[in-house]
Amino acid sequence: MSFPSLGRWGGRLHGALTLSLLLALTPAFAQEQAGAQEKATKVVSVGGSVTEIAVALGAKDRLIGRDTTSTFPAEIMALPDVGYVRALSPEGVLSLGPDLVIAEADAGPAEAVEVLKAAGVPFVQMPGDPTPAGVLAKITAVGEALGLPEEARALADKVGAGLAAAETRAAAVTAPKRVLFILSMQGGKVMAGGEGSSAEGIIRLAGGVNAAAGFHGYKQMTDEAVLAAAPDVLLMMDREGNLKIANDDVLKHPALSQTPAAKAGAIIRMDGMLLLGFGPRTPEAADALYADLYGNGG
Repeated sequence: MSFPSLGRWGGRLHGALTLSLLLALTPAFAQEQAGAQEKATKVVSVGGSVTEIAVALGAKDRLIGRDTTSTFPAEIMALPDVGYVRALSPEGVLSLGPDLVIAEADAGPAEAVEVLKAAGVPFVQMPGDPTPAGVLAKITAVGEALGLPEEARALADKVGAGLAAAETRAAAVTAPKRVLFILSMQGGKVMAGGEGSSAEGIIRLAGGVNAAAGFHGYKQMTDEAVLAAAPDVLLMMDREGNLKIANDDVLKHPALSQTPAAKAGAIIRMDGMLLLGFGPRTPEAADALYADLYGNGG
């Protein structure tokens, strides 16, 4: 996966004039950071699951900006977009005058985060473990950041019940299917979700086995590795444009076309944020994926 170049930050981040201008853009510079979260009424939310949690906690009216991955619920799309979660524009964030930024664990780049913190804006990053426990920890952390601990407890109880049900169901699967999550196929290279990835997390929660082993995170697999993985099912995000993976792309690929999944036409597509977000809708994602994998029984 390619990301925008960060080279434009080189030399600017430590420039006195640039930093002074950035600091002047936000009233939060004069605030004490301690306790700022409780007073926050102008919040920028960075990361789709963090935004979903904030809305579920009843804080939608306090949000003044979002990142590109924050697309649910639909009304959030009306908020100003401050950039991709891992390629934030500090100027764009600061121009909104926030008194708090809540963000996914992998928000960045680090240089942008440094500028925001130097400007005195409380920047709170949430746990990012793609597990049921990680979802509940994230809900709790967002609730603490927004000063809504009771609402967070109620939401965690509700979501936790759904996650527990999914875990129980997954444990009862007697013939788990091998699932290969394909993030992209740019240049004919299969980039898949390996160990510790959010893709592996949701596959397990739906009662499947991650077919991609031997590497962590999202990486390209060789054709030999794809064949050795022998997936029963191919799982992809439902995308449009250049990132869309059509069935023809799969069936023409020299390795994917030879897998049991391709031969059986076992291809599942789901909304990316629902599938991989590990937020309040994760029980729904696990239910949907389980139904696609096993129908009425595992």
